[in-house]
Amino acid sequence: MELKTYLAERKALIDQALEKYLPPVEGQGARVTVAMRYSLMAGGKRLRPILCLAAAEAVGGNVSEALPVACALEMIHTYSLIHDDLPAMDDDDLRRGQPTCHKKFDEATAILAGDGLLTEAFVIMSQVAQGLSGRNAVVLEVINLIAQAAGYRGMVGGQMADLLAEGQSLGLPQIEAIHSLKTGALLTAAVRSGALLGGGSPKAVAHLTRYGQCFGLAFQITDDLLDVEGQAAEMGKAPGMDLLRQKATYPGILGVETARQQARQLVSQAKMELAALGPEAEPLRELVQYLLIRRH
Repeated sequence: MELKTYLAERKALIDQALEKYLPPVEGQGARVTVAMRYSLMAGGKRLRPILCLAAAEAVGGNVSEALPVACALEMIHTYSLIHDDLPAMDDDDLRRGQPTCHKKFDEATAILAGDGLLTEAFVIMSQVAQGLSGRNAVVLEVINLIAQAAGYRGMVGGQMADLLAEGQSLGLPQIEAIHSLKTGALLTAAVRSGALLGGGSPKAVAHLTRYGQCFGLAFQITDDLLDVEGQAAEMGKAPGMDLLRQKATYPGILGVETARQQARQLVSQAKMELAALGPEAEPLRELVQYLLIRRH
């Protein structure tokens, strides 16, 4: 398969759906919805929703049934970026090559825009439960899964641990624990959600969940490597910020080459989890392999 074409087609599908789910609003709420749309539609890889759709495809499911949840995942991810960029967190000026939400608007508006995207994600997912007759239990399981991955048991807890770890000397188990929550939890939830919505067997869902866990850690390692080696023009943000903030990173603990080797091992493990699946899982195979060569 041609990964570039697949990603472009899936991104276009997701962007079209996001436009439908977050239309322009007039009146008193207009400023916050403008800010929500600004960050949500500012580009990005749409990786989490694409993983969700690809996992549904991998088990023979209907992409259209997974699409609303895929869009909700992107809203949750975007909310996390808006809040991560705030002065109280990472204090970033650029995101996806554009001014961050609080720079474009102001801090209060950015906070509310993030809040708005997070809550709208659950509006969308609850509507899925109303629309998929006879499959409410599966949708409720997906909502519960994503809520846990996004909250203090997952992404929020990982972000807190990451902030507390700044300037600290950590070992590999500690950094893996942080990033399994901060980055890995929502990526894993995206894959598992797609597998569940696609009607995957318990065995297939288990394999895809382990694939998501390996993907999440490999993604974080390559993200850390890009902060060391990447170019601002390609990344859409300034490199070298992890070192400046004294972040706990894989290259910082393992060194660049050992970190790169760790990423290769995780990619191999992820692909092994797909061995029992057929050609429908090819996008997932290509996606995890792409992590080793990505430049943004």
